[in-house]
Amino acid sequence: MANKPLESHVQGTLQRGKACLRCRKRKMRCDGQKPACQQCTRAKKADGCEYDDGKGKTRTQILRETIVKLENRIRELEDPEYVSPSVTLFDPHFHSRSNSSSSSFGSPESSYLSASHSPFPSGTVLFAFLRSLSYASNRSPASPPGTWAQLQGMPSPSPVSFSSDVYFDDQQSPFQPPLELALMLLDIFAPHSRQCGLEIHMGRLRESLTLPLSEQRHPVLMNAIYLWACFISRPGPLSQHEDHYLRHSLDALPEALRSNEKTIDVIQASCLLSLYFLANGRLLEGSYHASAAASICMQVGLGGRSTLDNQASSIANIDSDLKPTMSDLRDGERILAFWQVYNLDRCWSVILRKPWVILDKSDPRHSIYCPWPQEIKDYENGHIDTVDALPTVRSFLSGSVSASSFSVPALRVKASALFASADRLSSSWTAKKMTTSVNEEMRALEHTITLFLSTLIPMDQLDAVLPEERHSLILVHTLAHCAAIYLFRPFALDDAMCFDKSSRASRACISVIKHISDRDFAFLDPIIGPCWWSVADILIRDLDTLERSWPLVDHSDLRNELGVLLYAMTSLSTRFPVVAPAVSKVQKRLASQ
Repeated sequence: MANKPLESHVQGTLQRGKACLRCRKRKMRCDGQKPACQQCTRAKKADGCEYDDGKGKTRTQILRETIVKLENRIRELEDPEYVSPSVTLFDPHFHSRSNSSSSSFGSPESSYLSASHSPFPSGTVLFAFLRSLSYASNRSPASPPGTWAQLQGMPSPSPVSFSSDVYFDDQQSPFQPPLELALMLLDIFAPHSRQCGLEIHMGRLRESLTLPLSEQRHPVLMNAIYLWACFISRPGPLSQHEDHYLRHSLDALPEALRSNEKTIDVIQASCLLSLYFLANGRLLEGSYHASAAASICMQVGLGGRSTLDNQASSIANIDSDLKPTMSDLRDGERILAFWQVYNLDRCWSVILRKPWVILDKSDPRHSIYCPWPQEIKDYENGHIDTVDALPTVRSFLSGSVSASSFSVPALRVKASALFASADRLSSSWTAKKMTTSVNEEMRALEHTITLFLSTLIPMDQLDAVLPEERHSLILVHTLAHCAAIYLFRPFALDDAMCFDKSSRASRACISVIKHISDRDFAFLDPIIGPCWWSVADILIRDLDTLERSWPLVDHSDLRNELGVLLYAMTSLSTRFPVVAPAVSKVQKRLASQ
């Protein structure tokens, strides 16, 4: 009996639960020697070798208690009436159990996370500690900035400046934050992933953070996600770290392009970076990254017949992520990545007044055959469409109906296609004359828009759908009505019917806004802001027309609708600075007599 422990060490095994905490976390074989095992000694981490034998507090438990005490002390200094609660102990094995389980944490069904799912008792615990460390190292308090301009220029402390014994191990990537911080940032980002256009399995993404670096998603994508987590946290303390993660994502981009190993990650990251710049009014930078993502998609043929084709040899030589696989989830993510780029390219090309990058012509080499996107949970369950014999978007615009084209992501793509097609069609008529051919093309597209709107869930019934679907459908309704605005606006001053149709489309957008709650604004896609620009232009045009008419006509209803639009744009501008210029324009018009 007395020789059993010795025999266990000789055989290289150890009783369950007797390994040190570091070896448990990294799933390495531990010899159980004290005060430091051989694994920790070889890694020069002997000081961090700890055993949870239940007889006393570990270094990790002591650190967690210190973090809570520091946060409570900060609250006491900020609020004299605050009563500090008793210190709560935390299970150091929480993550090892939760990551090894098959939980659906982070899935679309659990997008709206409660505080109980966070690895910390509250979202600010870690940052109270970070602020205290920043104060100690810089000798100046790190208080939240007061304006968006200050936020963009605020320096962000690099995680490498913190104690490596606490935050890093010998295989930690310099581009990645500590695991606990990364998990917290993912928790913040998860409910907003569809808002950013990123359709990804959040549960799998969380689990991947515990895998070896070679099996994790590329740092260019992860840091773009962390960037958005900080951005949507404005004006909280977390927003101070935007520049840090923006810099890391941009620094990781060249290496990711050189390696050609994770092209899907590069495409998704480029879309996130583009939308971040666009939402902040940095249009040139946003346009650059949007065009880059679309160019990569075209180069690898992601939207063509080779999307799921086993003969896609040209793709297979570029990226292992693009090779045909047996994983429906990975195939689905490739499909969703293409449509993420498509939505970005089509919608923002209209706003930026630039040509599309993703082509969709009659030439099979430049046609879109990618299957309609589905929900990520459908791909997880093995439901994936094959490439259709007909071009996807052009078939829809010509009146064809596909049974797989009514998912919420597919409706989003259709709305983007209508929005961009209406703008291109109206812009191509340089003569600005209502000829017979022009009238026929307008009628055909108008019929497609009307038919599409009839397939959507009415706005007054959106309370019955999932929150993330609700926010997408708000955008879908808006894009479809704005497609009508762009279609008829060029002819409105010369044609009474076009004037009336563009006016009715703008009022339909106001009706959509009236169904938006204050909580919805935090989850709307940034493109909805520029869409409201066009609505404001039409309403101001109509108001000018009424004020010049004789006899005088009551226009109080129109001014009230402008007031509704101004409230919505002002609410959105607090999150997306790109909307601010249009807000000023509407304010000035309403202030005039």
